[in-house]
Amino acid sequence: MDKNNRWLNTVGHKLKENRLKIFLILISVPLIVGGYHLFFRHSNTFQNPEEFKQWILSYGPFSIIMFVLIQVIQVVIFFIPGEVTQVAGGYIFGAFWGTILSSAGILLGSTIGYLFAKYFIKKYVLRMIEKRNLKRFKKVLDAGSNKVVILVIYLIPGIPKDVLVYVAGVSNVTLVDFILYSSIGRFPWILASAYFGEGIHMENYSAMIIIGVVAIALFIIGFWRGHSIIDFFHRIHKEKQR
Repeated sequence: MDKNNRWLNTVGHKLKENRLKIFLILISVPLIVGGYHLFFRHSNTFQNPEEFKQWILSYGPFSIIMFVLIQVIQVVIFFIPGEVTQVAGGYIFGAFWGTILSSAGILLGSTIGYLFAKYFIKKYVLRMIEKRNLKRFKKVLDAGSNKVVILVIYLIPGIPKDVLVYVAGVSNVTLVDFILYSSIGRFPWILASAYFGEGIHMENYSAMIIIGVVAIALFIIGFWRGHSIIDFFHRIHKEKQR
């Protein structure tokens, strides 16, 4: 009886996993194909806020869906700079809705990227980790400090983020923890980017200057000292566990 139950549980688990894989394929393939099409056909559009706004609004009632899809795509294939689309969200929809829509798209894209890495491209991601010197990130994500590290990584500008969606997918961090702590870490910068975009549209140059100066200063700190900061929080967490 126990053997039969274990067999049924195993079969049930595999069926759920296979359904998830099919679902991911059905979502990911159109996103990747559409992403390449968008990037190569409309690459100049992303550099012009007003042109990008008119292009998005040309979809009428579906403009919100289109913008969220673009945010999903920029996380999944990370060719389109996330900061550009986040600023565009504030420029088109205002700071409040720009933040909400960007957050929704990034959350969906992060979930898809994490699951895709976990179930389809694990070997490729592990090779990428070796080539791109990302072993430190995987090491700390595999450790007990992963929640703190995820928060710090996404809170500090200047550290590569979208590629870490895939690193997290092949590490020991759970999907729930990854989405929760990366979303908390991303939020201040999504909000700041949206306010910056709104400032461009409203010609509020004082707000743009303040946000720009703070962002550049923190970017420099993150670029030069980001790895040291991550190692510091990792060491503190390990010492607390002893």
